[in-house]
Amino acid sequence: MLTPRVRPMGDRALLLEVGSLDDVLNLHSALVASPPPGVLDVVPAARTVLVRVNPGVLPLTAARAWALASAAEPSAGAVAEPAEVELDIVYDGQDLPETARVLGVAPDELVRRHSAARWRVAFSGFAPGFGYLVSDDWPFDVPRLDSPRTRVPAGAVGLAGSFTGAYPRETPGGWRLIGTTPARLFDPDAARPALLAPGTLVRFRPLPARDALRAAPQPRESSATAASPGLARGRQSSGRGLTVREPGLLSTVQDLGRRGAASVGVAESGALDRAALRTANRLLGNPEGAAGIEVTMGGFAAVAQRDLWVAVTGAWGELRLDARAVDPYTAHRWPAGTELRLGWFSHGARAYLAVRGGLDEPLVLGSRSTDLMAGLGRGPLRAGDAVAVGAEVAGPIPVAPPAAWGMPRDDELELELADGPRSDWFEPDARRTLFEAVWTVSSDADRIGARLDGPELRRARTGELASEGMVPGALQVPPSGRPTVLLADGPVTGGYPVIAVLTDAARDLVAQARPGTRIRFRHQRPSP
Repeated sequence: MLTPRVRPMGDRALLLEVGSLDDVLNLHSALVASPPPGVLDVVPAARTVLVRVNPGVLPLTAARAWALASAAEPSAGAVAEPAEVELDIVYDGQDLPETARVLGVAPDELVRRHSAARWRVAFSGFAPGFGYLVSDDWPFDVPRLDSPRTRVPAGAVGLAGSFTGAYPRETPGGWRLIGTTPARLFDPDAARPALLAPGTLVRFRPLPARDALRAAPQPRESSATAASPGLARGRQSSGRGLTVREPGLLSTVQDLGRRGAASVGVAESGALDRAALRTANRLLGNPEGAAGIEVTMGGFAAVAQRDLWVAVTGAWGELRLDARAVDPYTAHRWPAGTELRLGWFSHGARAYLAVRGGLDEPLVLGSRSTDLMAGLGRGPLRAGDAVAVGAEVAGPIPVAPPAAWGMPRDDELELELADGPRSDWFEPDARRTLFEAVWTVSSDADRIGARLDGPELRRARTGELASEGMVPGALQVPPSGRPTVLLADGPVTGGYPVIAVLTDAARDLVAQARPGTRIRFRHQRPSP
């Protein structure tokens, strides 16, 4: 019988804290066995399980009662029979000799201990398919590199702390590399996308050094390939729609994001300003979640390949159709062969270009969204790219806009905060400072997160927090004391304490914040 401590994680999630990794696996198994409608994700981590819900279907109070009841069931102590995986590995990592020296053993002995251990995937995070593996047979605590590498190749096997793990794709990383595996660790097109899902048992099978070339993962074409290798590039669709002439600073295909894959390291992604995308689709008679183009800071131009209907919402700037100025938040006929141009934005950061029928990009894990951090979906749009238009229509084009509209505020925003799980990690005055200070969005802001400049939020506790589930809108506070707001492409687990979480509505507002925007936080209003 488990008795987790329930911690708040904003207005759409709960964090269940238990005493050990075994308890995490037991609790996770119990929760995923019979989730009620409204549960979106159940994400295990080192000492916690995150439960994300749709409160319109399952209120947080009901989610809490369900989670505690599931934990109290005797069956919660019995984990289902885990899958077993054997990974080939060549122990050719560049850090192997130095890591052995740091641990006080010979390289051959380190290899023997690593391959003899029976490993288990504790949780996923950092990147899709990246499993954090632990073992009772592994006695070492391995320090991370002092300076992380900017490039760790796909298939690299590394050590950090008490964990081992294998990189599914090329990313930066600070783990000590001891080998290479040829295994395909993440395949979004497979029935089971992550080879190393939480709970999986893993054995490493050494290959001789002469097989090192065999251990280099081979790339393949996929609907999830990169802006690093991963994202599908320049797809020329068979369906006619529009052709990009100028992509601007950053333009990507986005819908309302992915659900249910956070436990294997896949973020929600999707439009940062969901309200703006929904409005653009309603203006055209599309389903609210139809895919459109998210244009960052403007400078985008495209030509219609056939007669279309188009609407642009969100950030404010000059909008020209066939060289004529037209209004945003209005459905316009877009004749074949004519150009639609979004100038550089004077207010707001992101606009949404929707066409009637929606964009017909491949579905990857249930979404057409581009996730730049994870390398899922289509890559950033480039000049010459063709984008197909589908037939995803919900009804006629309405005769009038569905709601009042105006230019977004981006000089100073007032954002509501709900409770976070780790406010007890901070000095008593840190929370007061959070709400009294004026914060400024720094230039370090993208779809992953936005770092805020302002006073230091001083910690009451030092040391590292064991990795735990994260949600979009979480205010993580690193040792510098300056918070970062995680956004839609942010990591699904993290090791910095979360002092508070933006409310769901506030997430759309912060999507329009530009570098230099001032932010004031206020407490979440009580529900009516």
